[in-house]
Amino acid sequence: MTEKPAIKVEKLVKRFGANTVLSGIDLVVPRGQVTCLIGPSGSGKSTLLRCIAFLEEANEGLIEINGEPLGFTSGEYGERNRLPAAQIQKVRSHIGMVFQQFNLWPHMTALGNVAEALVTVRGMPRKAAEERAMAQLSNVGLSARAGHYPSELSGGQQQRVAIARALALDPDIMLFDEPTSSLDPELTGEVLNVMRELAQSGMTMLVVTHEIGFAASVGSKIVFLDHGEKIVEGRPDEVFGKPRHERIDQFLDTYLDRGAATLL
Repeated sequence: MTEKPAIKVEKLVKRFGANTVLSGIDLVVPRGQVTCLIGPSGSGKSTLLRCIAFLEEANEGLIEINGEPLGFTSGEYGERNRLPAAQIQKVRSHIGMVFQQFNLWPHMTALGNVAEALVTVRGMPRKAAEERAMAQLSNVGLSARAGHYPSELSGGQQQRVAIARALALDPDIMLFDEPTSSLDPELTGEVLNVMRELAQSGMTMLVVTHEIGFAASVGSKIVFLDHGEKIVEGRPDEVFGKPRHERIDQFLDTYLDRGAATLL
C-alpha cells in the first residue's frame, strides 16, 4: 500500500475580490522531506501556505493532511462540502507554522511564550508545559535565554523561540513562511541552521523562502510559483541545473545576492 503524502493539494484556487492569487495549484509534499516554495514577491507562495494551514479558505480545490481532508470534501456532483469545525481543528493540529514576524507576546519570557499554547490549547498543567517548553528551547539553542523577554532577544533568537513554540505542540508537519525575511544575514544563518537540523531529524517541512542556497542544499523538491501558477517543480538539480527554465534564470538573476550565485 502506497503511503499517503503529508500534504496533498488539488486544483486550489484563491481569490481576493476580483484578484485571483492562486490558479488551480496541485502540490504533493512527501512525508519526511523538505519542499521549498520559491518565486517572486506576489506570486502566491504565502497565500498557498496560509490556505494549507487553513488560515485562509480557498475558493476552490481540496487539501488533505496525512490523507485526511482539511476544511472541505468533494460532493457527489463536484461541489465542496464543509467539514465540522471540530474535525477541521483535529486535522489542523498536525501542522505547526512559523511566520515572517515572530508574533511573540512581549509581556512573557521566552519560556512563557513557548509554554502558553501548551496550557491554553492542550490543557497541560503549567509545570509540565514549562518542562516541555524548556526542552524545545534547548533544542533550538536557547535554554540560557529562557527567562529573557522578546525585547531582550535578537531577531534570530526571537524567531528560534517561535520555532520552539510551534514544535512544542508536536506537529507532524512544519510550515515556514519566509522565516528569515526580517533578519539581517548574520542572524539569518542561526535560524537556517535550526531548520537544517529539523530537516535532518526527518520533519516534514514546507518552506517559503528567498534563501536560494538553503533551498538548493536542503530541499528535496523545489516548486516555483509565478503569478499564482506553478511554473516548475522538481529536485534541486532539475530546477537549478543547466539548461534550466528561462523564468528560473530570470529569478536567479534577481536573487544573486541571496546565495544563488553558487548555482550559476
